[in-house]
Amino acid sequence: MPMKLLLAASGLALAIAAAHAPAQAQDTTMSFFVTSAGPGSGADLGGPEGADAHCASLAEAAGVTGKTWRAYLSTSTENARDRIGSGPWFNQKGEKIADDVASLHSDANAISKETALDESGSMVNGRGDDPNRHDILTGSLPDGTLAADQTCGDWTMNGAEGAAMVGHHDRMGLRDDAPSKSWNSSHPSRGGCSQEALRGTGGDGLFYCFATN
Repeated sequence: MPMKLLLAASGLALAIAAAHAPAQAQDTTMSFFVTSAGPGSGADLGGPEGADAHCASLAEAAGVTGKTWRAYLSTSTENARDRIGSGPWFNQKGEKIADDVASLHSDANAISKETALDESGSMVNGRGDDPNRHDILTGSLPDGTLAADQTCGDWTMNGAEGAAMVGHHDRMGLRDDAPSKSWNSSHPSRGGCSQEALRGTGGDGLFYCFATN
């Protein structure tokens, strides 16, 4: 066979093989969860690094290893949306939460009480449950950027001073409005940054964890 025809035939064979190759399966192992518990010191999470370590510890205890975890928390130097990688993200049951950062911060995300599970796949108490734990620490505006002066001192305060912006993982609140239904920016905590203050408005010092890989 002439060289030109041989090369053409080889190229056609490679193209056909590529077209019929099975698509690489998407990794749907857990890459998103709500912490089942906070460190226990209110909004003092040991800064964002301490919160990241708490995410990693919970994930590893649940059997998920080999991932880099970041807490969805804004600080004075970094926005939550810039900490969490590029997606997509899946909960413990393999349900997709969002494809990317843009869809996460739009109506296209799938965050709800039924999907915003903890690291073991359990549902987190929401409005109407006893106790209500739907206030999730974020320190963020709806677009995932910093809510100024609402991060409890960049997640180092536990007392009567300061405030933390929280979202509602169950997308429910006192009113039928956008803030009440926001997963990441519903209202600031009232009465400070202590565990008692966070519980007073329906929280428990919980936060979101995302895998960056």
